[in-house]
Amino acid sequence: MEASCDMLAADRAGQAKSLTVLGATGSIGSSTLDLVARNRDKYSIDALTANENVGELAALARRLEAKMAVIGNQSLYADLKEALSGTGIIIAAGEQGLVEAAERPVDITMAGIMGAAGLRPTLAAVRQGNRVALANKECLVAAGSLFMREVKRHNTELLPVDSEHSAIFQALDDSPRQNIAKITLTASGGPFRTFSREELRHVTPEQALKHPNWSMGRKISIDSATMMNKGLELIEAMHLFPVAPEQLDIVIHPQSIIHSLVSYVDGSVIAQLGAPDMRTPIAYSLSWPERIDTPVEQLDLAKIATLTFERPDEKRFPAISLARAAMLEGGNMATIMNAANEIAVEAFLDGRLSFMEIPSFCEQVIENVQAKNGDKSPHSVEEVLDIDHSTRIMAQSLIIM
Repeated sequence: MEASCDMLAADRAGQAKSLTVLGATGSIGSSTLDLVARNRDKYSIDALTANENVGELAALARRLEAKMAVIGNQSLYADLKEALSGTGIIIAAGEQGLVEAAERPVDITMAGIMGAAGLRPTLAAVRQGNRVALANKECLVAAGSLFMREVKRHNTELLPVDSEHSAIFQALDDSPRQNIAKITLTASGGPFRTFSREELRHVTPEQALKHPNWSMGRKISIDSATMMNKGLELIEAMHLFPVAPEQLDIVIHPQSIIHSLVSYVDGSVIAQLGAPDMRTPIAYSLSWPERIDTPVEQLDLAKIATLTFERPDEKRFPAISLARAAMLEGGNMATIMNAANEIAVEAFLDGRLSFMEIPSFCEQVIENVQAKNGDKSPHSVEEVLDIDHSTRIMAQSLIIM
């Protein structure tokens, strides 16, 4: 992950790095642009995208002097065009518009489009061969091997934005693989860490959306509550870092101060600590190998006083076991699980599925899809998206039943 000559030259000359933000109005995009606003001398905005929030996208494009603005919902093209009339900003819409934004040659692309919708645009950014700050889990969960092949082929700098994977990246010291004993991802345990199975049966969407430590979007908040999020992060880590699946572990750490740990064969353990604020890993992905000031509260260990740890209870939170099985089995299981989980989370938020049904529903969908289509690994973006599409159809039909 060495910085390119062009980037180093720009740094030496004090020039601002050009930045595209895919998913500018989401939680990752908003935090990214908060940092940009505080460091206008370091970053210039090239393109911004959003799914449906025309008003906010237009306001951001104007304020940050973007060169291009794209709305994912094709039907909102006219609204965006009117909102940015007379600005000279290039307007586009739909998936092709998102891909066009991602194809623009910039120093850094923040890949913050959530879900399978982010796959094509993020791959387009990877193929530019510059830096991609990856906040889209689905690229690695649904298409990990394919995605990493493209990263290697285009010599792209891929920097993880998830706090856990950013922590691992910072704790690794470029030692050879044989020096690494284990990588441990920490998990807060979510809002229901101490709930019994009976209490979990009666969880509401409102409760599940109230994470005790982090401010996140709706989908990732539910994933954190079921702990599916941590399972997905195991799969991400397998693709990002030079370790075998059995060298990846999870520990519950309710304070969310230690974000991940790397254990070495000599007994050393290196951890990355920080306040639970996504602006820290985002800032690192933008500024690496340097660091920039952020408004994040400085860590006061004496004030925190106590850090605690416990093993995850995979009987109460079986999503971890399901994701681990997908990681070990390979094939198309992770792709199917990811799509099924997105549908399950939507159904839970809509009141059509209970909280405890989410992981078992995903398992049922995996069995049905594999029984119908087999379990072979996808070898192209088209195959990934075909699996994703057929899984969603199957999942929707099972919810209706």
